[in-house]
Amino acid sequence: MMRSLFSGVAGLKTHQTKMDVIGNNISNVNTVGFKSSSTSFQDIMYQTMSGASAPTNTKGGINANQIGLGVTTGATKVSITHAGAAQSTGEALDIRLTDTNSTNFFIVNNGSQNLFTRSGSFYLDGNGNLAMTSTGYLVQGWQVDESTGQIKRDTVTPLRIMNADNLTSQPEATTQATFSGIVDKNDTNINSVDGYSTTLVFYDDLGYAYTARFAIKKSEDGDTSNGYTVALTNIYSNSEKDAAGNPIDLLANHISDKTAAATTDEEKAKAERTAVADLFGSENGTQVDSFKLNSPTYTLSADKKKIVTGSGTNAKTADIPADWTFDSVINGLKFKDANGVEDTNATPLTQIFSGLSAGMTNYAVSEAGVWKAKPGVTATLSFDEKTQALKVTTDAVNYDLDFSKADGTFSSISGKVPGAGGTPGTNKGTGGDTQVLKVSTLGTNFHDITVDFSKLINFDNGGTSTATSDRGTVADKSDGAGKKLGTMTGVQVQQDGKIFGSYDNGNTVLLGQIAVAQFANASGLESLGNNCYGETLNSGSFDGIGRDVTADGGSMNTGQLEMSNVDLSTEFTEMITTQRGFQANSRIITVSDTMLEELTNLKR
Repeated sequence: MMRSLFSGVAGLKTHQTKMDVIGNNISNVNTVGFKSSSTSFQDIMYQTMSGASAPTNTKGGINANQIGLGVTTGATKVSITHAGAAQSTGEALDIRLTDTNSTNFFIVNNGSQNLFTRSGSFYLDGNGNLAMTSTGYLVQGWQVDESTGQIKRDTVTPLRIMNADNLTSQPEATTQATFSGIVDKNDTNINSVDGYSTTLVFYDDLGYAYTARFAIKKSEDGDTSNGYTVALTNIYSNSEKDAAGNPIDLLANHISDKTAAATTDEEKAKAERTAVADLFGSENGTQVDSFKLNSPTYTLSADKKKIVTGSGTNAKTADIPADWTFDSVINGLKFKDANGVEDTNATPLTQIFSGLSAGMTNYAVSEAGVWKAKPGVTATLSFDEKTQALKVTTDAVNYDLDFSKADGTFSSISGKVPGAGGTPGTNKGTGGDTQVLKVSTLGTNFHDITVDFSKLINFDNGGTSTATSDRGTVADKSDGAGKKLGTMTGVQVQQDGKIFGSYDNGNTVLLGQIAVAQFANASGLESLGNNCYGETLNSGSFDGIGRDVTADGGSMNTGQLEMSNVDLSTEFTEMITTQRGFQANSRIITVSDTMLEELTNLKR
């Protein structure tokens, strides 16, 4: 009878333990990343009153006679592999782990050891470290290799997201620009002295912004059929002003002399080029058209070297077949000086165009200048280093050529030849669309800018020009556009745990990667409180390096947290059975007590 009393007490204790576990589960029903536990019972031991006997030929065997001595808690199991539901928070540094084949854990460090958690509620502390919101434990991961800019997967360390090195993003100098839009020859601005004005904002190596002002004008001879000139008039600093608060013109400041002498004669106009920066050519060619000095405007013109004459003959136009092909030939076009002596700086020109599929033809030239024909000849060749264009004109054939200073050649880009019935026809090639704005002469922090004019077209637009300029190339506006010094504006975590910083200059920089830990027996981890677990002898060990969460199909989802996996319906059901079990065990004690009371009453 005394055994039943102790068995009842043991039953009360085990059900009390189970109720404690249920209570802990329910109390953590809203704890981020909490894993519910369950309790299983096992009997304690048995008192053997008589042992078992084997059967014989005359009688059967007898089983052992045993009396149980109660119950005890067998195990408290954590449902650690069962993920909780997702809770949306919208916070960039709230991260929910998803698992496919293995259970993943964030790695955090409490200052003395690495711990593991499913709670992904993080923030950036005062030192810029990624840390747990509830405890301040530092989140562990991999750093960026400075030499490669890629993640270096070695021993995990605290992720310091914001530091002196990555609070800002490196600027980039502008190296590409594009002119686009319409140039209307009837626009009064195009035909004015000042020209049609457009601006380009560009950056230097340090990220400072400057505004370059251009003037689009008719050509020097006033004939818009020969094209237009694009002149650089001013470059203003967007961050610096003079004492009067006016923007500083870098072109004016770049003049080394206070005066610029000019002399003229009947054949040429010469300017002292050393006084003005070379911005659209080399030291041997045309400089800027004009510059301002204390309000007066000084107009400069380039050296003109009369070193060429030529003769060109146009082949007769053949009968035009159905497919509209034709041949046009120029033979023996040579360069001579004003005295009729052949110049050795350029090779003789022989060119044949066949139909509309004319290929590229290159000619070597070693000296730049304006090439003019002697009076009375039928061909004129002119080359202006500012526009870098060589124009060949004959009575019947007109060719425009583009000069490349990089390799000392110029290439045919277009030619007009007779078409069917005497109507004009056109051959088109490549080149002639870009110029180099040599702002590198303004200082070591400037880079030359390649300007593309291919999208600038002549068109009757009712007397209104729409030409504009912008950074970047025609194909990609971000290519060579340049950037200011960037300031960090935000941090994003990708699904693989890589952390990127966003900057106000458009840059995105890799800052590190959050690593995860996996264990052979995740259920064997020890709960240490604060939503953290520690490794045990039965969980398997952490290798100190960690894993990429995507290695086995997992991911990190930002703006979400993993909720507790406590199932209230299950817990309430368990609570009912636990209550009844406790109630039944208490009845064992009361009934046993009643029986003892009856026993003591026998003496009466």
